[in-house]
Amino acid sequence: MTRISIREVGPRDGLQNENPLPTAAKIELIDALSETGLQRIEAVSFVHPKAIPQMADADEVWSKVHRNAKVRYSSLVPNVRGVQRALEAGFLEIEVVVSASNTHNQKNVNRSTAESLDDIAELIAIAHAANATVEVIIATSFGCPYEGNITPGQVGDIVDRVARDGADRLAFGDTTGMATPTRVIALLEHVRAWHDELPMLLHFHNTRGTALANVWAALPLGITEFDASVGGLGGCPYAPGASGNLATEELVHMLEDCGYDTGVDLRALLEVAEMAQRMVGRKLDSGVLRAGPRLPF
Repeated sequence: MTRISIREVGPRDGLQNENPLPTAAKIELIDALSETGLQRIEAVSFVHPKAIPQMADADEVWSKVHRNAKVRYSSLVPNVRGVQRALEAGFLEIEVVVSASNTHNQKNVNRSTAESLDDIAELIAIAHAANATVEVIIATSFGCPYEGNITPGQVGDIVDRVARDGADRLAFGDTTGMATPTRVIALLEHVRAWHDELPMLLHFHNTRGTALANVWAALPLGITEFDASVGGLGGCPYAPGASGNLATEELVHMLEDCGYDTGVDLRALLEVAEMAQRMVGRKLDSGVLRAGPRLPF
């Protein structure tokens, strides 16, 4: 049975698009997710509080989380200062984002894609000196709300650069839900032809209802790592129309029924999704949360 690794991104990617939650609620959410069988959790991001006020208490949240030894926790950083903060907090798995779309990159981090890539090269060197790994997430890999289509070649050029600079892992982000199975296959075939040595993860949004179809298209190509967000929390504050991420419980529900092993307890995960829904005070988009699994537990 093939094992699929799911990285839960609700505590970071999900909550940064909601009204700021109390610090205690964020800690409670991470702790609850840590007990569901998930093996990877994106816990916080170290960004300037004026840019993303929802993450202003990242240091306090991380200091009070009850860390499960079976879970790998990671943090997102926007720049060199962010990686320094993450390392000081004790993180050894670092993520950094660069957009394939120059316009989106300007709106996201106020610099060009080329400038971000220069910064990432320095960031990787700092992280490696501290025995930490760096995953480079390429946002808008399948399309941009400002620039339209993004070609596999555009993404491939960024992969070439960050691979030379020592990136340990790659992730391809469907920032506004513009991916379709055909585009997923085209990108993966292009990139893996040149850089199959790097672990690759896919991050889909369900804006247009194609997230699970995109996962299904990637599985035969050997992709076994995906991001998902409890309840479907998430989006992107700098991309119009970027609704929530693929819901973790929807991904687990489909994969387990199709014979894949996620290691996740769906019943426990749904309880956490209900918790997240109460915390944010609105109905979340997850169909499995709304309707329940196809068969009762």
